[in-house]
Amino acid sequence: MFAGCAPVTSPVRIGDKWTAKIIRCLQDGPRRYSELKVPLTGITPKVLTESLRSMERDGLVTRTAYPGIPPKVVYELSPLGHSLVEPLDTMCAWSRANLPKVLSARDAYDVG
Repeated sequence: MFAGCAPVTSPVRIGDKWTAKIIRCLQDGPRRYSELKVPLTGITPKVLTESLRSMERDGLVTRTAYPGIPPKVVYELSPLGHSLVEPLDTMCAWSRANLPKVLSARDAYDVG
């Protein structure tokens, strides 16, 4: 059944709460840390930092630090990160098209 799937020792976390949103924020170009916090309503500084580090480790994001006072750090999608934009577009379109069905199924399940 899963013979065509690559073995994964530690899964890439693209389905967590923030990764897809961060990809969306970076898809149009580089942003500073403070510029990412604005559209990511509700994310804590700790979680944003952890998410960016994890994405950098997975090769989805690059981090560039520029010398100066104050220091300037810019994040941008790597080519690997950019390769996720189209699949995310597809997932978002599917979600928009099927949200009423999902909500209906949840209601039916919750009623019992």
